[in-house]
Amino acid sequence: MRAVVTVVGKDKTGIIAKVSTFLAEKGVNILDISQTILQEYFTMIMLVDTSGAEEELSVLAAECAEMGKNIGMSIHLQHEEIFNAMHRI
Repeated sequence: MRAVVTVVGKDKTGIIAKVSTFLAEKGVNILDISQTILQEYFTMIMLVDTSGAEEELSVLAAECAEMGKNIGMSIHLQHEEIFNAMHRI
């Protein structure tokens, strides 16, 4: 199943490394990634494949949110179809 991960917060060293390592340890494969820095704010969107994960999407989403709190970022993981529905014009 494909999902979208969004990461937003004040820029600091190691964000991509921490998030990608966390996802790899959970069995999540990154399919595509886009990131930018707007002044001091870091934003990243990743399209991921969760089919290799042992945990359900809701558990992964909660763990991503908790990891985000630990590193001072806002991290959300949601099913690709929900993300697309929320951002459709």
